[in-house]
Amino acid sequence: ALCRIREGVIKKGENVMWMKTDGTSERVKISELLITDGLERVPALEAGPGDIVAIAGIETITLGETLADLEKPHALPLIIVDEPSISMTIGINTSPIAGQEGKLLTARQVKNRLDAELIGNVSLRVLNTERPDTWEVQGRGELQLAVLVEIMRREGFELTVGKPQVVVKTVDGKLQEPMERLSIDIPDDYLGVVTQLMALRKGRMEQMVNHGTGWIRMDYKVPSRGLIGFRTEFLTETRGTGLLHHVFDGYENWNGEIRTRLSGSLVADRRGTVTAYAVDGVQERGVIFLEVGTEVYEGMIVGENSRTEDMDVNIVREKKLTNMRSSGADDANRIIPPRLLNLEQALEFCREDECVEVTPKHVRVRKTILDQNERARNVGRAKKVNQNAE
Repeated sequence: ALCRIREGVIKKGENVMWMKTDGTSERVKISELLITDGLERVPALEAGPGDIVAIAGIETITLGETLADLEKPHALPLIIVDEPSISMTIGINTSPIAGQEGKLLTARQVKNRLDAELIGNVSLRVLNTERPDTWEVQGRGELQLAVLVEIMRREGFELTVGKPQVVVKTVDGKLQEPMERLSIDIPDDYLGVVTQLMALRKGRMEQMVNHGTGWIRMDYKVPSRGLIGFRTEFLTETRGTGLLHHVFDGYENWNGEIRTRLSGSLVADRRGTVTAYAVDGVQERGVIFLEVGTEVYEGMIVGENSRTEDMDVNIVREKKLTNMRSSGADDANRIIPPRLLNLEQALEFCREDECVEVTPKHVRVRKTILDQNERARNVGRAKKVNQNAE
């Protein structure tokens, strides 16, 4: 554990009083004491006020607890960490092409890595789910969780990551959601488009200041779920010139539905390799996410549909070769460059029935249910339930 010495001296092998957050105390021994020397930690016999040291001998000590003198134990004020506001599921890779790129593939390895992260990252929580190979990870923001997934990806893990969701709670029978206080600085040319973006995300403007220098400061109060995917869209609309930061601002009653993505998905209907001939026919339907030659499987999302519904497409279709020559046989396929998604963009794009496959070499968006017939049956059952409810 890392700690900062407020007063007094701590020595290796010394017995101290461990004062816990629940009000209890326990006598423990400092078995090892390390101090920082440059970029390294070196053993030391003692350390004094102001030193930041690493100690061993207390396995379950947590943030905010105090190590005090045995004769005059006095607990320091507790350090309060904000409650998690965003969660997403992390589990093993369940795609048909799992195991081809990573070296850490099992549920036990994923769980051990998440448990190790909890030791040094006190703002995270890991909860069990209905599936033994999937866990719900809660944190303070979308970026924090994306950084954790990116680190695990570079370590060699293959993961299936769910869409980020807000952590809600019920107070006095009413559903409440986390809120954020958002500050935006933009050139005044983009005032209209940013105001429109915030209106779609249920943002309430509380203050606007025109500095008279071509820049405007706007303060909003917005639901945390309204900020999922907002950063990328904000930077795109402001051509990279906008600045924003936000902080947690408590809970409020549920603000209603927020639809941040109105388009559907282009979903591969079979396994194979993407061909230029197939892309030339499919790209009229929307934006393609993959390059020619990429391996795909049934249920994998290959693009964004220009319409609101999902569309199953054959992205691996090859041109039939015959001995008959047609007038357009030698026309070259005009392929529009694809929009390649990174991890954050993939998490922002996926809907409730979609997830992200993360491997050391690729980030793929896919349907949670890969079989198109099973997805169609689920949609039919959902419509029937809604009709009965009405």
